[in-house]
Amino acid sequence: MQRLYFLIPDKETTTDIVNELNMMGLAKDNLHVVGKDWKPLEKEGVPIATLVQTSDVVNASKRGAIVGAVLGLVLGVIAHYVLIDTNIVWMALGMAVFGALFGVWAGTMVGVSVKDIKVDKYDKAIKRGAMLLIIDIPDEREEAYREVIKRHHPEVVIDKVKPQERKQHVGEGH
Repeated sequence: MQRLYFLIPDKETTTDIVNELNMMGLAKDNLHVVGKDWKPLEKEGVPIATLVQTSDVVNASKRGAIVGAVLGLVLGVIAHYVLIDTNIVWMALGMAVFGALFGVWAGTMVGVSVKDIKVDKYDKAIKRGAMLLIIDIPDEREEAYREVIKRHHPEVVIDKVKPQERKQHVGEGH
């Protein structure tokens, strides 16, 4: 799946683009709008972005699970040697699971407060009244969606998270 970001100048164009994407077969579950005045769009059936789309909560919880599991595993092995009468496998496994769960919780708490890369990049435009449409599409359909929207709405900025941006923004967004 590929995530594209469309910076759209107004609500009317946003509604038009959402309708076009729906006619192209894109389900509403794959569309998410971020904007200052999104209430009218919600009444028209345009899906509003949640914390999952606008923050780093998903990636942060994944990182938390990995780091927590590794730390838990290490602590489990250390605990085995401190508590002489324990089974190393069960101790290490139990601590790894506990560490992963704790890491997910802690990562989620951090991720909620960190904006997605593109939401952060277009924050000023959004505050001025622009709309950010986030769409999740299959990799092989990316070019088709780009072409149709660019042809019908040349004023729209179409963007996606590039690998270089992801490296620069590690831990700070999707």
